[in-house]
Amino acid sequence: MNTGGLRYKFTTLSIAEKLITINVVVFIINALIPFLLGLSKNIIDKWFELPKDFFDFIVQPWSLVTYSFFHGGFMHLFWNMLLLYFSGRIFLNLFGDRKFINVYFLGVIAGGLLFMFSYNVFPGLLNIATSGIIGASAGVTAILIFICTYIPNQEVRVVFFNIKLWYLGAFVVLSDLIQIPYGSNAGGHIAHLGGALLGYMYARQLTNGRDIGEGFSNFIDGIINLFKGKEKKGPLKTVYKRQAKSNTKRSVNYEKESHQRKIDAILDKISKSGYESLSKTEKDFLFKAGKED
Repeated sequence: MNTGGLRYKFTTLSIAEKLITINVVVFIINALIPFLLGLSKNIIDKWFELPKDFFDFIVQPWSLVTYSFFHGGFMHLFWNMLLLYFSGRIFLNLFGDRKFINVYFLGVIAGGLLFMFSYNVFPGLLNIATSGIIGASAGVTAILIFICTYIPNQEVRVVFFNIKLWYLGAFVVLSDLIQIPYGSNAGGHIAHLGGALLGYMYARQLTNGRDIGEGFSNFIDGIINLFKGKEKKGPLKTVYKRQAKSNTKRSVNYEKESHQRKIDAILDKISKSGYESLSKTEKDFLFKAGKED
């Protein structure tokens, strides 16, 4: 398959699938390059992992995000990507790419910050040897706990039985809490809890009508705009055109508000009665709305 074909295939993937693809590609490159060149296995990792020491972090601040694209082994990658795929499908049936990116990367950042804070505040953690953390778990956990909080009574299939999402979320959080003092990956479990906390807070605030990720979205938009040339505007605009644009804008705003009210009503129905209570028409409408977001 040519490069153009691969690029087209990538653009047709959902945002969750794109993240999975990127993580897999990074994993392969990170494994192949040191092997082929006869270098240390962690020669690349150390530049992108999130260090536990704050002063080490200062010299590589990018690691607060980049640590999430690296994994310590195949099973580490496999379970993270499997959970991201299934929780991402549920998330994207409710919301679009923009909110997904907000929850995922804010979860990554929250998990990283809690990891660094904990290792520099709690003396007990200093006895557990670790130089830093890698892995997408904090972002994945943020997505999972978000949906577990937003639609807690929705049932999902786990092997041979159905389970409500809030039971699943509670199990994940308790599992991480229990493993902190007894496991060998205390830093990773702490990062998971940071992601879980972000996912929970985001969902709770969203049900109250507040999107806490709006500022993050604007920040990302600002960075993207830095790489785009400013559009040249014509020197003259007639009053008639300005009024027509204003009228069109009011019409678009009205349609957008009506569209959003319908989405809110469907989401409210899901939170009360579960996703399966929706009619086929409502499910189709929500799916299309998620693609447009």
